Amino acid sequence: MADNEQKAMQLLAEAEKKLTTNKGFFGSLFGGGSSKVEEAIECYQRAANMFKMAKKWGSAGNAFCEAATLHAKIGSRHEAATNYVDAANCFKKSDPNEGVKCLQNAIEIYTDMGRFTMAAKHHQTIAEMYETELVDLERAVQHYEQAADYFKGEESNSSANKCLLKVAQYAAQLENYDKAIQIYEQVAISSLDSSLLKYSAKEYFFRAALCHFGIDAVNAQQAMERYQELFPAFQDSREYKLLKVLIDHIEEGNADGFTEAVKDYDSISRLDQWYTTILLRIKQQVINRPDLR
Repeated sequence: MADNEQKAMQLLAEAEKKLTTNKGFFGSLFGGGSSKVEEAIECYQRAANMFKMAKKWGSAGNAFCEAATLHAKIGSRHEAATNYVDAANCFKKSDPNEGVKCLQNAIEIYTDMGRFTMAAKHHQTIAEMYETELVDLERAVQHYEQAADYFKGEESNSSANKCLLKVAQYAAQLENYDKAIQIYEQVAISSLDSSLLKYSAKEYFFRAALCHFGIDAVNAQQAMERYQELFPAFQDSREYKLLKVLIDHIEEGNADGFTEAVKDYDSISRLDQWYTTILLRIKQQVINRPDLR
């Protein structure tokens, strides 16, 4: 470990030396300057890999950043972006905020080059970092939206939908139900056009209906009628039947009946954390509802 770190430090010193000698008057007058920069870049990249072997992630990230900066200076944009991504992968393990900055540098280069699919993938990676390491759902949503936008522009519709479903998931968790409904309905309707994806429309209509419940039960009932017209098979699903029962319990103010209906459904089709959160919020509305009888 220590040996690799020592070799990395020597390579950094070598890179600095090459850049210092390059700055001289004769160096620029008689050419050879750019080859010295290329040699320095190679030293930084080798140093970064040595730091990686020593598990010195921050130092590895910094060395890749130096290489990226030099690549950008000599106009090697693609290589600069690649090194920023390499740096981000190192920083993910030590300083996720720095990792995000490096990916944003790479995105800037890729969008300038018209490489929107690459930019989209890196926005997706940033979103995942905000989901897990940095836990900032609002920023995660922003980057998933940007990724979806770029994927759509490049006709990568399934990748765009994957990102949009993440936006809907978090929008609902943040109680922005209108936004979640709009996305779930949009993805469900686009799924109906494909024989392979048609079956998944049921899940998205189910999620959209639950988000409607988060706003208003009457809203939910009207939405369910629309979904049934768009996708007649939805009416025969367990999801639709659960929604109908929940409407009855909400109207009656029957919180116990609501809980039982959810338990029965869960005993056959396991409900994940998202469903549990939304259903608990709806149940709370039933409990808090004034008795109008």
